[in-house]
Amino acid sequence: MDYKKLIVESGKEIVKRGFTVETWGNISAFDAEDGKVYLTPSAMKYDSISEEDVVVLDLEGNVLEGNRKPTIETGMHLGLYKARKDIRAIIHTHPMYSMIYACQGKNIPQFTDEAAQRLGGEVLCTAQYQLPGTAELAEEVVKAMPAEHMACLIRNHGAVCTGRDMNEAFKTATILEVTAQQLYMIESTGGRAIGIAQENIDYMWDFARNKYGQGK
Repeated sequence: MDYKKLIVESGKEIVKRGFTVETWGNISAFDAEDGKVYLTPSAMKYDSISEEDVVVLDLEGNVLEGNRKPTIETGMHLGLYKARKDIRAIIHTHPMYSMIYACQGKNIPQFTDEAAQRLGGEVLCTAQYQLPGTAELAEEVVKAMPAEHMACLIRNHGAVCTGRDMNEAFKTATILEVTAQQLYMIESTGGRAIGIAQENIDYMWDFARNKYGQGK
């Protein structure tokens, strides 16, 4: 796979889908075969990033390829890849409805089939606000994404969405934002989302990962 091309194309896609604005957010992919992490450069507009701008690091943060500064959230990406062996792609987003809950420090519960199948459980918001690009923020994100949780909210900051590949990471980002919008509309009309029992969430999670789709 051409990981540099993947990062460039994913950068254009994150803007197209409205998941961030200007230069905010960041994207990475992890090649588990050679231990290389491919990251977007810091503070560059996504439509201007070329394959030469993509920064390649190892899991310890050593730069292997590229002359650009990597995203300031490099520590967060590396921390998640170290903690979660099932994650191969990460998209840090700043979408409207997810931000509404991140800025309130609220979790997003599972109340639709789509969320149960993709998000892997209640989407947790980090417990404490931490400055962008700090080791403390990276630690908060890792704690907010225990096993099988595929997304979290960063308090007053944004969201982190992951997958076993980039397609899954974008699916996670899409479902998270749709779920946040649905929750906002339910609450705005004076309603309350009815959660799904954990046993059903567990069933749908397993079904989506192991049985749903062609060739499974």
